[in-house]
Amino acid sequence: MKQYFVPATAGATPAQAPPIHRGGSAPAGRPRAVVIGSGFGGLAAAIRMAVLGWQVTVVEKLDAPGGRAYVHRQDGFTFDAGPTIVTAPFMLEELWTLAGRRMSDDVDLRPLDPFYRIRFDDGSWFDYSGDADRMRAEVARFCPEDLPGYERFLQEAATCYKLGFEELGSIAYDTLGDLFKAVPSLIKMRGWRSIYRMVASHLRNPKLRVVMSFHPLLIGGNPFSVTCVYSLINTLERRYGVHWAMGGTGSLIRGMVSLLEGLGGTLRCNAEVRKIDIEPAGAGRPAGRGRATGVTLASGERLAADVVVSNADTMWTYRHLVEPQHRPHWTDRRIEGGRYSMGLFVWYFGTDKQYTEVPHHMMLLGPRYKGLLNDIFKRQVLADDFSLYLHRPTATDPSMAPEGCDTFYVLSPVPHLGSGTDWAAESERYRTAIAEALERTVLPGLRQHVVTSKVAHPQDFKDRLLAYKGAAFGLEPLLLQSAWFRPHNRSEDVDGLFMVGAGTHPGAGIPGVLMSAKALESVLPSMHPEQGGGRPVPMTVAPGA
Repeated sequence: MKQYFVPATAGATPAQAPPIHRGGSAPAGRPRAVVIGSGFGGLAAAIRMAVLGWQVTVVEKLDAPGGRAYVHRQDGFTFDAGPTIVTAPFMLEELWTLAGRRMSDDVDLRPLDPFYRIRFDDGSWFDYSGDADRMRAEVARFCPEDLPGYERFLQEAATCYKLGFEELGSIAYDTLGDLFKAVPSLIKMRGWRSIYRMVASHLRNPKLRVVMSFHPLLIGGNPFSVTCVYSLINTLERRYGVHWAMGGTGSLIRGMVSLLEGLGGTLRCNAEVRKIDIEPAGAGRPAGRGRATGVTLASGERLAADVVVSNADTMWTYRHLVEPQHRPHWTDRRIEGGRYSMGLFVWYFGTDKQYTEVPHHMMLLGPRYKGLLNDIFKRQVLADDFSLYLHRPTATDPSMAPEGCDTFYVLSPVPHLGSGTDWAAESERYRTAIAEALERTVLPGLRQHVVTSKVAHPQDFKDRLLAYKGAAFGLEPLLLQSAWFRPHNRSEDVDGLFMVGAGTHPGAGIPGVLMSAKALESVLPSMHPEQGGGRPVPMTVAPGA
């Protein structure tokens, strides 16, 4: 069971809590918050703050909400720009419950089976699902001798889920004390090991090692470098499934916007933030710490606020929205010295025929695993070979394409812009190579059936989404760039400035950014009763409620 809070007057019980405001604007006198960015993390933070009584305005650079979860519509096809793998649906349901609504009234979530098909370069494949018996059969099909090791891996992954997700995931790691409290759990998980090393200690078959270790790539991490704590993703998926939101991930964003507006919050698109306004240090605040007082938009308009919450890329926020004199911790040098996630090359395309043999989610692995990851993360060179994630939403949801057609996107992990790759020159060559590989393997005759096409690459992530170095997931989730070592949910540098999203704790992925919004609640300043706050009253919500 999990605890959430709604504002209530002193002495109230949960049943006596005041009704949630549902007007077009929040009641006067409420403290004001500006949230920068309308991705999953920003909208979740805005919803939670609105429930707590804040008067919330979300400002979005793009012409529609979603951030990395933006939706492209082209020639009758619908393309989800970013996240397409929905796990931990109970975390979304919590938001609807907190707002006094039912998610099922707004969003139709469908479980997928299998979760993924992982196809190896030799044409063999592993169907990864939530069915325990079928998973054992798949393991046995590759290496019966690895079945006992597979069971041990599941047990260890479950321990990482309990300690790393359930107990530590929503802690804000605001102080060193939070870190010290987490150390015993880290020791129990032996979190200094990489996830690949952990998997390899249980499984001998090289293909099974890949199948059980690839998950960190979904959140921007190299399986040979990131902590084994991320094996918790395996347990999270097995317990709660992998889902698809009918109509696309954008239907979740639309539903969250509806929640926010129903709570009196405001969303403003085409409203890029030029800087965070900061009042210099003064009486009552530590020397050197300024206080966020609002934001200035690119148009010159200023929005005053009691707190500012950034769902923009965290390192971009510090480097470009906070003036250097206000950030003694997140200096230019510290930001530049971080180790960043990979970039992404994404080709969105629609076909005038359907490829019914292709499942909803497929991983197409190239001839190299560790070598390719070294090229991407360490050597930072654009290799000639690649591994791909192929997304075919029309396998589940025909509404994503015209009748008789298929919608796809194919994603290739690539180095971030620190590699010096000239994507204006390389983009078409790289797209063609991917098309040839798909045609040769799982989409025969592809190029003659493509009727619409669009690409995005690391330069687009920098220019359009303001991702530092074009890194799609912010800082790489290494052990010393996780938890307390990751940018804090409460700014280390500026009072009244807070962070949510992939670049802060706990990290990327839909569950991670939703949890960052939950962690935010624990470090927000308390509201005075006359501002509509008061004693927080617990409201219990069970996963899946």
